[in-house]
Amino acid sequence: MTRMVKYIIIVALMALTFAACDSEGDRFDYQKVGLLISGTEQVPVQRFTVDGLPAAYAVTVKATRRCQSPVTVRLAIDTALVRAYNAKHGTAYYPVPASSVTLENSEVTIPQGEALSTSALVKVVSTDDFIEGATYVIPVTIEQVTGQGGEVIESSRTIFLQISRIISFYSLENNQAASSNYIFPDDKMVNLTNYTIEFKVYSYKFGNVGNIKRVLAIEGKNEEEANMFRFGENGSAGGDILQWVLPGGRCFSSTHFKTNRWYLVSCTYDGQTFKMYVDGVEDAQTSGSGKSTPFQRFELGMSWGNYRTSQFFQGRLCEVRVWNRALTASEISTGFAGVNAHSDGLVAYWKMNEGEGHIFHDATGHGYDMDWTDTWRDDRENGVLVAHDYSQYIRWIKDDNNKVAQ
Repeated sequence: MTRMVKYIIIVALMALTFAACDSEGDRFDYQKVGLLISGTEQVPVQRFTVDGLPAAYAVTVKATRRCQSPVTVRLAIDTALVRAYNAKHGTAYYPVPASSVTLENSEVTIPQGEALSTSALVKVVSTDDFIEGATYVIPVTIEQVTGQGGEVIESSRTIFLQISRIISFYSLENNQAASSNYIFPDDKMVNLTNYTIEFKVYSYKFGNVGNIKRVLAIEGKNEEEANMFRFGENGSAGGDILQWVLPGGRCFSSTHFKTNRWYLVSCTYDGQTFKMYVDGVEDAQTSGSGKSTPFQRFELGMSWGNYRTSQFFQGRLCEVRVWNRALTASEISTGFAGVNAHSDGLVAYWKMNEGEGHIFHDATGHGYDMDWTDTWRDDRENGVLVAHDYSQYIRWIKDDNNKVAQ
C-alpha cells in the first residue's frame, strides 16, 4: 500500500469520526462531566434478587471524572418508563406495583473531588400484589441534577431492576406406566399456523445414540403434523441431544443437555423458520415446511405399544405451554420461572405443579385441563386406541432441585 493511499484512508476515517460526533449534536466536549446510574454501563437491566422481605438494593450515581464541586442528584421510581422500554426492546416486563416498593434517600450527592455518589435504597417490601408468572422491574431514573458541570448520559439515565424471586415448585416426576395421550374434544382443536411450544425438562440419565428417550408431543387428533421431542435419536451427536420432530422435518439441538438440572426448551415457527431455544438462547433452526399443526392431542412420553418401557424418559417435566404465535427471543428470555397465564397468544398452559391429584390444569382458563383417568393409547400397535385410567401413576415431586430464580 502506498503512502498516499494510507493518507487517503486516514482522512476518510477522520471524516467518518467527526460525522458520527456531529450526529449526536456537536463534537464531544472532554471537559464535560457525564453522569450515569452505576451498573448501566453495558445494559440498563440488572437483576435484583429477592430472597425474603424486605429486600434492599443500593443505587448510586457515577461521574465520568471527579467533580470539581458537589453535585446533588434526585432519583425517582417512574413506572411509566417500563412501557416505553418494552416497546423499544420487544420485552414483556411488568412495572412493579406501587404498594410493593419504596425508595429511601432519594437525593444522593457526589462530593467535591469524588466520582461516586452516596446510596439510595430501593426496597421490595411486599409481593402480595404480584401476578403469578409476571416478571417485574423497578425503573429508577435520574429526575434532577443540581450542581455545576454534571450532564446526564441519556442511555444510562435509568436502571431497570428486574426482580428475581427464589421460588420452590412441584413438578411431574415421570413414570413409564403413565405414558399415554389426552385427546381434546373436536371443538377444542386449534390450527396452529404460527406457534411456540415450551416446556421445562430435567433428566436423571441419558442413554447412547439409538437408546431413545421420548419426552412429549403436541399434535393432531390422529397424530398428524406432530411436534415431538425426544433424546437419543439416530443421527444425533449423542444421547443427550434433543430432537424436535416437526411438521415436514426434524431439528437437532446444538446443546448437549446435562443431567440433574432444569432446562427451558422453547420451539417457535413463524411460518417460514423453525427455531429451537435452550434457556432463552437460540440453539438451532431449520427452514419451514408451510405446514400447520392441528393441536388437539397431548402425548406424555412414548405411549405406543410396548415402547413405554424402552423409550421411557427418566426425569421431570413442568411448565408446558402452547402459543398461537412465534415468541421473540426477548419474550422467551423472561419465561424460565413461568409466564402470565393471560399472556397474548397463550392457548394452553400446564404448570404441572399441582402437587396432588391426577389432573393437569390449564392455567389459562381456556378449557384444556387433562384428566389422566381418561387417556387413550394404542396398546397393540394396530391403530386402535383403547381407553385407560392411569391416574394412579401420576407422581409429584418437590425438593431442593425444584427451585428457580424468577
